[in-house]
Amino acid sequence: MSIAQPPTRSRSGRASRRAERAVASAHGAVPYIVRNIPTYDVLGEENLQRIEHAADRILAETGIDFRDDEEALELWRRAGARISGLNVRFEPGMLREILKTAPAQFTQHARNPAKSVRIGGKNLVFAPSYGSPFVMDLDRGRRFGTLEDFENFIKLGQSSPWLHHSGGTICEPTDIAVNKRHLDMVYAHVKYSDRGFLGSVTQADRAEDSIEMARIVFGREFADTHCVIMGNFNVNSPLVWDGTMTKGLRAYARAGQGVVLVPFILGGAMGPVTTAGAIAQALAETMAGCALAQLERPGAPVVFGNFLSSMSLRSGSPTFGTPEPAIGSMVVGQLARRLNLPLRCAGNFSNSKLPDAQAMMEGTMSMLSAVQCGANFVLHSAGFLDGLLSMSYEKFVMDTDLCGAMHAYLRGVVVDDNTLAVDAFAEVGPGNHFFGCQHTLANYETAFWDSDLSDNEPFEKWEAGGQTDAATRANALWKKRLAEYQAPELDPGIDEELRDFVSRQKGAMTDQWY
Repeated sequence: MSIAQPPTRSRSGRASRRAERAVASAHGAVPYIVRNIPTYDVLGEENLQRIEHAADRILAETGIDFRDDEEALELWRRAGARISGLNVRFEPGMLREILKTAPAQFTQHARNPAKSVRIGGKNLVFAPSYGSPFVMDLDRGRRFGTLEDFENFIKLGQSSPWLHHSGGTICEPTDIAVNKRHLDMVYAHVKYSDRGFLGSVTQADRAEDSIEMARIVFGREFADTHCVIMGNFNVNSPLVWDGTMTKGLRAYARAGQGVVLVPFILGGAMGPVTTAGAIAQALAETMAGCALAQLERPGAPVVFGNFLSSMSLRSGSPTFGTPEPAIGSMVVGQLARRLNLPLRCAGNFSNSKLPDAQAMMEGTMSMLSAVQCGANFVLHSAGFLDGLLSMSYEKFVMDTDLCGAMHAYLRGVVVDDNTLAVDAFAEVGPGNHFFGCQHTLANYETAFWDSDLSDNEPFEKWEAGGQTDAATRANALWKKRLAEYQAPELDPGIDEELRDFVSRQKGAMTDQWY
């Protein structure tokens, strides 16, 4: 499905010109971003080495517990790690040596080949937020998410030219049994989007189901040799990899599929309050997870993840979109590049309960850190609200609008004969304007990014139009996009096989609601 259709000539005047600019803007969309600005490197060589040394000491002296996964322990034993019960300790340099088999870049294939994404290097992929049990909108407020909500967010993501990936558990479909909802979620990603997606990770058998459904979509032979699905796995910080996660990540790695490995370190709770200490912990935990994937299958695609968070020491609540994790992400980016691994970092984080100024301020702080740190895969790019407890319809479209701005930001400054515009100066001369000159007419449709939400009209026109704020305009926009949504074409045979697989798997289980 094309992102936008050219406007018909029946339109006239200002509406027609705006529609034409919108089409030009959408045509500037890409399957993923190739950054044209440098990363922002915060620390010098000496301090980076000190953090790496601290991580090496944590790994060698304290170690990491691998719980409820004897096969993982056996892999470590064969690799030469020191094992005492569930605790695994690693000699300095051991994990870095194992990680040499991990690819610096890889492609996650989409069922629409034009939307496959390249992860690593200078490439950047935006994906929706992930994992919220609640959803909210301005009409109905906060409520538990349903499968309908889940499908709606996939449709909204598919409709945005500024996202590149369908995501994973965008919200929990709580109206479906816990042990069965992964089947509906994977099916929904395939049915309502033609982009790459994330599968289930909550149990090893759910991971296997997700991989099998991807094989149905892409063909077993192709899936055995190409990344067609990824899973997002979290460390149980501090310094614990539990069996639910390790069995799942090994299932993905064994199948040659992508694994995103992420510690969630809440400073003062699951890690030190000091940024440097939290970074050292994140480095230790993530290297261990990435290395385990390589022991399962050398060359399996891995993404070095990072999720640093501060907290309110008054309430104990996480705080998002704050400066310390933002600057910490930039350091993690440096460390990931030293390991030659793709990086997942940050997102549109916010603790706000509404799609308001706080939400966008915190989200922008966090997203800019992702852009500047060199992130390759940004989960939580759209919809994150209420400390990740809620997916917001309004914030989703507000965030995708910001993602559009990031596309323009990451293009940097193009310098060529056209952009230097020397001939335009000759045409206009001193003291005159550029509105009608040939250079402006040739470039105006693509010169500037154009927001779908911002109000740039004179005060009087805004007042006459209802005095709307951004959230109100976003409310109207997500409804419009859902009303206009068209599902991408899906091969009927593949659809039937997927439905049959879902039906058989569900039929073999009794409902579990916990």
